[in-house]
Amino acid sequence: MSENQSLMLQEAGQSPEVVATLLEKEKPVFAEIARLFSSARPSVVTTAARGSSDHAATFFKYLFEITCGVPVASVGPSIASVYGAALHLKGGVHFTVSQSGASPDIVALQEAAKKGGATTIAVVNVIDSPLAKQADIVLGLNAGAEKSVAATKSFIASVAALSGVTAAIGGASELQAALGKLPEALSATAGIDTAAAEEVLFNATSLYTAGRGPAFAIALEAALKAKETSGLHAEAFSLAELMHGPMRLVQPGFPIVAFAPDDAAFANNGLALERLQKLGATTVGFSTQPLSGINLRVPTTGNGLVDPLVSLLVYYRLIESVTRRKGFDPDRPANLLKVTETV
Repeated sequence: MSENQSLMLQEAGQSPEVVATLLEKEKPVFAEIARLFSSARPSVVTTAARGSSDHAATFFKYLFEITCGVPVASVGPSIASVYGAALHLKGGVHFTVSQSGASPDIVALQEAAKKGGATTIAVVNVIDSPLAKQADIVLGLNAGAEKSVAATKSFIASVAALSGVTAAIGGASELQAALGKLPEALSATAGIDTAAAEEVLFNATSLYTAGRGPAFAIALEAALKAKETSGLHAEAFSLAELMHGPMRLVQPGFPIVAFAPDDAAFANNGLALERLQKLGATTVGFSTQPLSGINLRVPTTGNGLVDPLVSLLVYYRLIESVTRRKGFDPDRPANLLKVTETV
C-alpha cells in the first residue's frame, strides 16, 4: 500500500479496466449462456452467494426480471451445507457468485443444484477454485488479485458480468450499449467532490441506505461497506419499504444515502426523499439527475438500470475516506478476513 492510498482505493480505481477486460474476454461465455437459455428455456433461475457477492446476485435478480421476465430466486447455501436438503431443479439454471470460490457452503449448494438437475454457472474471480472446477460453465471476473478485505473491483466486475449475461440472453441492445459505455462512465467518476457527503457520514452514528430495482442491491452493498470499513451502523431498504416502519426512526439530522438513477422509479424516489427531508432527514443522493438535498451527480451509461454501479464507485471512494478519517484501516477491518469460509 502506498503512503497515501489504501489498497481498497487502488483496487476500486482499477474497476474501469477490469470491466472492459471481462466484457471483451468473456464474450464467448456470454454467448454460450445465451444458447443454454435459448434451448433450456427455464421458468426460474436460482442463485447462491454470500456477502457482497449476494448483493451482486440481487442486482442480477432485478435486472434479469426487468429485462427477461424470468423470476430469479436466491437459495440459501445452508439448505445444502447444513440441512442437507435435496433440490429439485430439473431443467433449471443455477448461478453461484463468488470472488474466491472457496467457501464450502456455496460449493455444497452448487453441487446440490447440479444433482437436482440444474446447469451450474460459477461467476468467480479465482477460476481454479473448488467452485469453478465443479461448475458446468465458468464466467471469470478477470479482476486480478484483490488484497483489501473490502471487495470493490470484484463486486463491480460481478455485477458487470451478470449484466452481460442478461444482455446476451434478453437480446437487449440498449443494455448492451450501456455496458459498452460502462468503463468510460466509471473512469469519469474520478475527481467528483464528495466533501459534503463525507461530513455527513463522518458525524453519523447510524444511517439508512436506499434504492429501488437494481439500485436497491447497490444500497445493500453500500450499507455493508459502511459497517465493515468504518464501523458505521447502516441498514439498507427499498425506498418504498423505508416509507413504512423504518421511517419511525427518522429524526432531524438522520442520514439517508439514496441511489436514485434515472429509471422508471426516479420520480417516486424523488418524492420519497422530499418527504424524508420534511421529517428532518439529511439526504445524500447519487444520481445522474438533480435531486434535493446533498446531490452527488454521476456520469451516465445512458441506461438508468446500469448507472447505480457507476454511483457505487463514487461511494466506495467516499466511505474509504470516511474510514481513514475515523482512524481505521479500510484494508484490515476489525474481526474480518478476506476469504470467509462458512459451512
